Amino acid sequence: MKFVIQKVDRASVSVDEEIVGDIGKGFLVLVGVGQNDTCEMADKFVKKMINLRIFEDENGKTNLALKDVDGQVLLISQFTLYADCRKGNRPSFVKAGDPQKAKELYEYIIEKTRESVPVVETGVFGAHMKVSLVNNGPFTVILDESIIH
Repeated sequence: MKFVIQKVDRASVSVDEEIVGDIGKGFLVLVGVGQNDTCEMADKFVKKMINLRIFEDENGKTNLALKDVDGQVLLISQFTLYADCRKGNRPSFVKAGDPQKAKELYEYIIEKTRESVPVVETGVFGAHMKVSLVNNGPFTVILDESIIH
């Protein structure tokens, strides 16, 4: 599993020129699901994501989490996070999760995030999407399997 978390002032995602997800201050999260990922792993990723203290406090220190700033979340499934570019120039995606299993786990991640974050928007699984964002910082954090060990 991989999460690419971008701290944003706003972000949106559209499919066929129609906005399907739109947030204000919070996180734009690109979610990659791998072959061996589980709900237990997703629980740890979601907990880590919502508790990341990467918003500035009154002293300019990155000390505040989503809940402290009434942050919102936009979750977008992105299997290309599993691109393997070691051989040749065309990426291989064999380590990405099976689409049906990945969709189920993506939906589980959405549900778990909504348990803690009041505003959670999403993209459309498997669709060609256009993402717009105003990255604040820029501040980008990548979570991968290393957070579990």
